[in-house]
Amino acid sequence: MAVNTRSDASENWSIDDRCTNCDVARQLAPGLVREHAGRSELVRQPRDEAELRQLRAAAHACPTRSIRPGSGLLDPASDPFPLALDDGVLLLGHNSPRTAGANSYLCRRSTGWVMVDTPRYSEPLAARYAALGPVTDVLLTHRDHARHGRAWADRLGARLWIHEGDLAAAPAADRVLRGTDPVEISPGLVAHPFPGHTLGSVLFVADERYCFSGDSLYWSRTTGDVEVQEAVTWYSIEEQAASLERSLGVLRFEWLLPGHGDRRRMSVEEADRRLRSLAERARRLRPAPVDFTAVRW
Repeated sequence: MAVNTRSDASENWSIDDRCTNCDVARQLAPGLVREHAGRSELVRQPRDEAELRQLRAAAHACPTRSIRPGSGLLDPASDPFPLALDDGVLLLGHNSPRTAGANSYLCRRSTGWVMVDTPRYSEPLAARYAALGPVTDVLLTHRDHARHGRAWADRLGARLWIHEGDLAAAPAADRVLRGTDPVEISPGLVAHPFPGHTLGSVLFVADERYCFSGDSLYWSRTTGDVEVQEAVTWYSIEEQAASLERSLGVLRFEWLLPGHGDRRRMSVEEADRRLRSLAERARRLRPAPVDFTAVRW
C-alpha cells in the first residue's frame, strides 16, 4: 500500500536531540528506530501504511515529542492510544517526562479498570480514558512514576495506591501498602512489594496472567531474557536480589509488562524458569554507581 501524502508523509519524519533514551519509540517501531549515541535515531522512513502506523504510535507516546513529521505537527486523528495488547490490557501511551517516560496501562477487572502507573495528564486525555468505563484504582509501582497519580485518581474517582517506602512521592495516597508480604487488592489482583529499584517498589499481578513490574523487571532485547536494571538501582541491588528470592514459586504470570524495557508474553512455566535463572544471576550483583548508559535494553 502506498504511503499517503498528507503532512505526516513518510519522507518527512525525523527525531530531534531532545530524546532522553527512554526506549518507548524502539518498543513501538523497532524496525524504524534504533539506539545510537545514547538516544533514539530514525533508521529510515516508513515504507508502507503499517510502518507509518508504528511511527505515529511512537510519536504520540514519546515524552519529549521528539518524533515529528515534516510539518512539525502530529495529526490527533492518528493517535492509536489506548492500544490493546490483549483482551484484558491496554497500553496508554502519552508517556510523561515527569515519570521518566514510563509506560502505563489499564487492566480490565470485573468492576471496571485499574490503571497501573500513569500517562501524562491533560483533560482531553483524561476524558478519553474515562469514557472507557469506571476506573476503581490507580496503582503506582514506585516513586519515579508517581508524579501524575493524584491528578488521575481524582479525575477518575479512583483510589490511589503506593507503598510506604515511596510514600513521600505520593503523600496523599488513599491506600498505603506496607511490608514485603503480598497483599490482595481485589479478587485476583495482588500487590507484591519488591524493594530494590526503590525502597517502595511493587509488582502488581492480575489473575496470575499480567505482571506490571514497574522498573523492577523487564524483557531485554539485548540479552533475550528477563532482567533487572542493576545500573539504575536507586535503593539496593542486594534488596533487589532478596526480593527475587522471595518471589520464587510465588510470582506467577504470563505477561511481563514493565514501565521501561520491552514487554513479553510467555508461559507461566517459562516465566518461572527465567525468574529462577535471574535470581541466581542477581545473587552475584554488587552495588555500583548509577549509569544509564549501561542499561541493556
